Amino acid sequence: MEETTGPARSADVEMSEAIVAALPRLRRFARTLCRNAHDADDLVQLSVERALRNWAQYRPEGNPLHWLYGIVRHAWLDELRARQRRQRLFAPAEFGEESAAAADSTLDGIALQRALATLPDEQRLAVGLVLVEGLSYKEAADVLDIPIGTLTSRLARARSALAAQLDSAAAESR
Repeated sequence: MEETTGPARSADVEMSEAIVAALPRLRRFARTLCRNAHDADDLVQLSVERALRNWAQYRPEGNPLHWLYGIVRHAWLDELRARQRRQRLFAPAEFGEESAAAADSTLDGIALQRALATLPDEQRLAVGLVLVEGLSYKEAADVLDIPIGTLTSRLARARSALAAQLDSAAAESR
């Protein structure tokens, strides 16, 4: 069997290292989207498979992490579409099930996770990229393929909704 050397080998190593380094951040972003650790792991696995299969489409001048976030986002949107099709045919999988509580041990973490889960997908994506993953507004807007103004609006609405829900949860716990 022939061993690859030179620039092709270097690109493969760089790609592998970029993906491995991104895994914790991809998983955290996927948990923001899925609201469930098991679904998030499945989403990350699917996304990594897509990234490996389509690595030739990556532009070297780009940021590999942003490219991977985009793959996770598109895989999630594909999953949402598939769920909608299944719901038209079958009873929803969530029917009769309760959402799993966040693995976080603190009550604040659980309240935040619950509040995030109630946000519309567009707002949750924005929060996940900017507030959880720490991307700049421009980077997040590029990943989501939206104007910065739209991202800013989504974040403002999400922050307001989160603050209201967390205030309400804090008042109930007193």
